[in-house]
Amino acid sequence: SEDPSVTLFREYLRIDTVHPKPDYDAAVRFLERISTDLGLACQKVEVCQGYVVLVLTWQGTNPRLRSVLLNSHTDVVPVFEEHWTYPPFEAVKDSQGNIYARGAQDMKCVSIQYLEAIRRLKTEGKSFARTIHLTFVPDEEVGGHKGMEMFVQRPEFRALNVGFALDEGLASPSDTFSVFYGEKSPWWIKVKCVGSPGHGSRFISNTAAEKMHKVINSFLAFRESEKQRLKSDSSLTLGDVTSLNLTMLEGGVSFNVVPSEMAAGFDVRIPPTVDLKAFEEQVAMWCRGAGDGVTYEFHQKCMDQHISSTEESDPWWKAFSGVCRDMKLQLKLEIFPAATDSRYIRAAGHPAIGFSPMNRTPVLLHDHNEFLNEQVFLRGIDIYARLLPALASVPPLPAEG
Repeated sequence: SEDPSVTLFREYLRIDTVHPKPDYDAAVRFLERISTDLGLACQKVEVCQGYVVLVLTWQGTNPRLRSVLLNSHTDVVPVFEEHWTYPPFEAVKDSQGNIYARGAQDMKCVSIQYLEAIRRLKTEGKSFARTIHLTFVPDEEVGGHKGMEMFVQRPEFRALNVGFALDEGLASPSDTFSVFYGEKSPWWIKVKCVGSPGHGSRFISNTAAEKMHKVINSFLAFRESEKQRLKSDSSLTLGDVTSLNLTMLEGGVSFNVVPSEMAAGFDVRIPPTVDLKAFEEQVAMWCRGAGDGVTYEFHQKCMDQHISSTEESDPWWKAFSGVCRDMKLQLKLEIFPAATDSRYIRAAGHPAIGFSPMNRTPVLLHDHNEFLNEQVFLRGIDIYARLLPALASVPPLPAEG
């Protein structure tokens, strides 16, 4: 009695693509099977050893026009099974129709919704001027460095002739649907403090720990000020402020030895409204203020601040928002608070919108007991089955002749 689309979704959720050893081969085989079933052209692009981007293509009637790209990632983040009500890779469906699995929201749902919307449109005999490409990429959950970041630099990506892209968004607990037109720049900063070592029984001056104390105080004071700014202004969302968290601490060799070195790692997410050069100078000032021997390095430093147009004069946005109005979907436009592969697509010069059609759903990506209700999932297919024709039928643009 289960809808076949739901059955397919649950099958995909059971494929173990969790880090640190995602079974990408199994995911690709599963998706290739569906592409054959749907009659979609299939291409595998190995961006580096063991990392394959799968490209499925529904050819348009006018291939010279720029294409619509539907992107999703195949990997999922680790789990702490002891905190889950059901095993996180069994895709258990409870009596309310909630499907529990890692990846239920982030983002295997969207992958299957794309495919099932195309299945419906092809069954109805539809065809469109613009080509629709689907990309299934690895490595997104650990930065996309062996996935989309490399793919956009390859001739296979340029050959897709992308005009507009859809990628993942977030669930929304309210009636509204969240739509993301840009995202924060992720900076991962490691601060290293070097100081005087010695015996743990003495008051040694100029220690690494004292310097680290000052560094952490500066970083976390800024964190608190941004937290209060968000709290005090109801018009702001998490995407509008800089988030900062201390995520790693390193140092020490023994309880009775004052270490000569300590290090701290910070995860900083910066909105596109912030001057990145000025912010880095602020980081440098915090480090200088902690004393001599304090240095910092970046383990990730995204400098791209592209945003995609949400003006009604933009033909892509007009097509997207028009369908949402027709379907009476209330949209909330936001800057994505974390980071997705959309940043690489936008940096390559293509507009991208982050959208996962999940409203009335708690935000549970990366959380315990991640779930999606089957009716919300099926409604998402309905939405994409309306969005894709509109986007693939956008009239030729001036640059397309």
